Amino acid sequence: MEFGNWLWYNGRMDVCFEMVSDAVITLQGKARKTPILSSAFLGENLFLKAENLQKTGSFKFRGSLNKIQSLSDDELSHGIIACSSGNHAQGVALAASKIGIKSIICMSERASKQKINATKSYGGEVLLVPGSYDDAAKKAEELRKENGYTLVHPFNDPFVIAGQGTIGVEIAEQVPDVQQILVPVGGGGLISGIALAIKTLKPCCKVIGVQAANVPSMFSSMAARKIVSVKENKETLADGIHVLTPGDITFAMVNKYVDDIVTVSEKEIMDAMVKLLAYSKTVVEGAGAVSVAAFLSDKVDKNLKTVCVVSGGNVDLEVLNTAISIESGLI
Repeated sequence: MEFGNWLWYNGRMDVCFEMVSDAVITLQGKARKTPILSSAFLGENLFLKAENLQKTGSFKFRGSLNKIQSLSDDELSHGIIACSSGNHAQGVALAASKIGIKSIICMSERASKQKINATKSYGGEVLLVPGSYDDAAKKAEELRKENGYTLVHPFNDPFVIAGQGTIGVEIAEQVPDVQQILVPVGGGGLISGIALAIKTLKPCCKVIGVQAANVPSMFSSMAARKIVSVKENKETLADGIHVLTPGDITFAMVNKYVDDIVTVSEKEIMDAMVKLLAYSKTVVEGAGAVSVAAFLSDKVDKNLKTVCVVSGGNVDLEVLNTAISIESGLI
């Protein structure tokens, strides 16, 4: 396979803007160009990049499809395996089904029933694994080695990162005078791609990552200047970014392109979810709401024209109902 002018270091492909540009072409007509929404109540300078309206209800479809489209016939013939807390699972399952390839998805038992059922409906074979995303990742790697499957990693992969970077290209086109972009962070694939694209197209625009304070893996790694794992495995409403250890590719890219990482509390996440529903009529899962939570809770400069990436809308209805009840003061 020819890789144009893409660069390789120590046997690994270095993610460059040319890969993002190629991904734009690959995804054209297959992934949706999601809209920019606004809500005067939430903030005059606040705009939402609505990836909750992407196919499968999450940005993950972009990276999954871009990766699978890059695979050789031999790699595809072995079947696809992936690990996920839910959204990547759906993206891989749909992308694989579209080209008639088998996909096996290792998912944490903590994943919502909605995400598990949706993954199955898209054609994925789901294997539930006790524990967190990291436990599902270990199981996927075991099965890859045993059976020769081709792994589609949820974040630590150049083609996945390039696919997510297409969001940055769209934001630059849709909001030409954007000054700040807030991006949810789990393993770091989404923010790595967006930051690479934005810093290429609009170098003065700030890119700030947002993590749940209960699982601050990238935040802690940046502070320590090395990859560290979260030792205390706490629950979070933002299950889609519940990742205990960042990737080495994503950690390096965050260090290079991202201006800052901030964290938000569970209360701040819940508040953002309910306000998005009430005032912008937008259904958002916890992971997708963290960017807005950071803006509403004054963790960033609210005077800048800001785009919050709303990364997904696959919220468990019981979780949403509980959040509405609590925020409404009913319980």
